[in-house]
Formats: sequence, C-alpha cells, structure tokens
Amino acid sequence: MKTTSAILVGVGGQGAILTAKVLVNGLMKAGFDVKMSEVHGMSQRGGSVSTQVHWGEKVYSPVIGEGAADLMLAFEKMEAVRYAPFLKPDGIAVINDYAMPSATIAAGLEEYPAGCLEAMQANFRCYTLDAAKIALELGNPKCMNIVLFGAMTKALSLDEIDWEAVIRETVPPKFLDLNLAAYRAGRAAAG
Repeated sequence: MKTTSAILVGVGGQGAILTAKVLVNGLMKAGFDVKMSEVHGMSQRGGSVSTQVHWGEKVYSPVIGEGAADLMLAFEKMEAVRYAPFLKPDGIAVINDYAMPSATIAAGLEEYPAGCLEAMQANFRCYTLDAAKIALELGNPKCMNIVLFGAMTKALSLDEIDWEAVIRETVPPKFLDLNLAAYRAGRAAAG
C-alpha cells in the first residue's frame, strides 16, 4: 500500500504550518487518509519549524523517520540542509532560495553557511525558486508560502486535486486573489 510523505521546514513566521494545513485539507478532500505532525521549536523567536504530512490509503502515523520523506518543502535554504537527512535518496526538494539568519548569525556569533543550495542539488532532485522575490512582485511578501505551495504541487504532480478550490476555502476573501496568483506563480516557477 503506497503512502507519500512530505516534510515542510522553515523558520517561525514563514507560514509553513498554514501551508501544511492547506495541503492536508486538499488531500483529505481527495479521499486520502492523512496524518500531520508539527514541531514549533522556538518558532515565536524565529527558530526552526517543521511539519510532517503523511498520506495514502491508510496511514498509521504522521511521523517520518530519517531517509523516509518523499518531498521536502524548504521555506529557507539553511533549513533545507538541516532537515536533509529526512529526505529519501531519490526524494524531491522544493527550496526557497532565501536566507533568514538565525539569532546567532544576526548577532555576528556565527556565519551563514555557504553552499546550502549546492549541497542539496548534489544529493537530491531539487526545484529552487526565489519565492520571496515572486511574492514581492505580486505585491505582498506574506504570500511567499503559497508561492512555495504552488511549486510543491507541481513538483509532486498533485494535479488531480483542485488546489485553487482548496485555497478558496482556506484563505480569507480579502486575500484570495493574491493567494491564487501566488499559487499560479509558484506552479509556473517549478517548470
């Protein structure tokens, strides 16, 4: 029985958990058994956040062990490297080419690591996009998460689900047009 798993990783405030909830809502509407787990860490302070989503005909646990995730959606490139051990060797990584320095880096106690994208590209099939730039071009940097969500649905070939309908049901009406444009832009950026 085939199941699929995704790990969404980022920094507190980037929308990883909301994005996971949109994913879960769409998968449940499509009839999948879905389990989700969240780890907030120090998310209120800009710390690492991860969400694990597991779906299929029957899923018994949301927990994804090391080397078991089919997909990683990384909202920040250093977080992609941090969570790389969870991705299968043939896994897909959708990575935001975006750096959000941790508190220790911002304070000058450490340096932001060089080569994050290159390290991921050397080991996994990667889709890299500058979702922050795309979101700014759309007029609101807060829609970066939905840009990434669009890229993720394209990378996973989750085309049988009407994601725009799921977004319509999830997003407040005043942000709907922006989020639909963000979703479409993310799909286009993923090729």
